[in-house]
Amino acid sequence: MGEHIRGILLFHPRHIASTLLIAFLGREAEKRGETMKGTLLRILAALSCLLISTWANVVPVQDFSLERMAGKWYLVGFATNAQWFVNHKADMKMGTATITPTEGDDLDLSYSNLNADGTCWRMTHLAKKTDTPGRFTFHSQAWNNDNDMRIVDVVYDDYALVHTIKTKEGVSEVLNKLYSRTPEISADLQQKFTQYSIDTGILSDNIAFLPKNAECPEA
Repeated sequence: MGEHIRGILLFHPRHIASTLLIAFLGREAEKRGETMKGTLLRILAALSCLLISTWANVVPVQDFSLERMAGKWYLVGFATNAQWFVNHKADMKMGTATITPTEGDDLDLSYSNLNADGTCWRMTHLAKKTDTPGRFTFHSQAWNNDNDMRIVDVVYDDYALVHTIKTKEGVSEVLNKLYSRTPEISADLQQKFTQYSIDTGILSDNIAFLPKNAECPEA
């Protein structure tokens, strides 16, 4: 299995640096007489650093329009390697998000999702603008993490692909969300979201398109 993975990395242009790093660490480990476990831990740590560097370089969409981003969206796609998502993805259903620009060019984010028992889950964030259009930051009180959110692809009357780096206690993970103006999404859009998520380090098993759900009543 290890040789198979190395073969994939070797011939994938995006992962040449990772392949070289793995080979280097492997040779260094042999010199030191490290155990396999120690070597794997060093490789995983190094790859984590590479991933974080890749996430940090994600650029928001050009000519981002705050006003055109406003309104109601359906959260139709979700992708992350976070353990909480792995544990609960089978039970997740489509929710809605309402995006409202503020006078200071920040974003009010209001999320809602109807639970199976008829109750409504709601969450709000105030995402603060940065010097880069299309990039916002906020702290989640509910999850106690810092969020660096970037709108990386958008057709304002159709869909938006949002990439967020979530950091808690020094540990970062990426969350990709696919928003749609309607509950339906095309096969092409599903493929676009899937490929983007894989390119940003998400395992294919951790990319989900959420089933339709009834909506919460107006708050």
